[in-house]
Amino acid sequence: MGNLSLRRRRAALAAGLATFAMAASLAAAPAQAVDKTKYIALGDSYAAGQGAGAYLDSCYRSENSYSELAAETKAIKLVTKAACSGNTTGDVVQTQLKKLNPSTELVTITAGGNNLGFGTIVTKCVTAMFNPAAAPDCDKASNAAAAQIASGKLAGDVAAMIQSVQAAAPNARIVVTGYPYLYDPIAPGQTDPTSLFIYRATALADGLNATIAAAAKATGAQYVDVRGAFLGHGINSANPWINLDLANPASPDNFHPNAAGYEAYYSALKAAGAYRAS
Repeated sequence: MGNLSLRRRRAALAAGLATFAMAASLAAAPAQAVDKTKYIALGDSYAAGQGAGAYLDSCYRSENSYSELAAETKAIKLVTKAACSGNTTGDVVQTQLKKLNPSTELVTITAGGNNLGFGTIVTKCVTAMFNPAAAPDCDKASNAAAAQIASGKLAGDVAAMIQSVQAAAPNARIVVTGYPYLYDPIAPGQTDPTSLFIYRATALADGLNATIAAAAKATGAQYVDVRGAFLGHGINSANPWINLDLANPASPDNFHPNAAGYEAYYSALKAAGAYRAS
């Protein structure tokens, strides 16, 4: 009887030691790594992060861009940011798609503004605000952009770009963003030069965004509108998220979002589910 009791105590002790050893080994084992979504950011200066400073290269790729903000989250691995200032939809196809492959799981794109020559429009029309002799150049640039929108040419270019991205990254979710208003929209009927420019810029932004949204829908990509995220923070607001340095009108950062603006871009994309885990 005594030997049986002793054997039971020994068996209980052995079981306890085994349980302790198992618990210790589990505690020492590293936590399983989260499988992050493999992400590549394409597009123009608004995708590169121009306007937010801390530039990494001549493409004005910024550490404060919306893609870099996404890379700080646990769900996203930013494989590369191929976006480059000045690029059109054609440039995206010709120079940026080589970064994509079947393992890519998420692609964001901001592109289309340079197809319209938006930088030229801004330069010509801002000049016309102070020099009426420059008004014909402003009209010419604006009318050419409006014609691209009305004819469907821009829609075709954006759709072709998205389809090329889909072919290069067949397993990826494609998310295409729009552009913010440079100035908060104002009440109609004003006739001063600044107001006239705001009307023109607002109309072009609406046409550009509607075109990008339609191209995204036609190709099965997701479209994210950022105009609402920027509302109340245009150049003409008390707290602008768009740069305009009147003391340095030639600054390449002018008419691009600042760091707060790119946070707004990131927030809009996150709210739309773009940065969810795959």
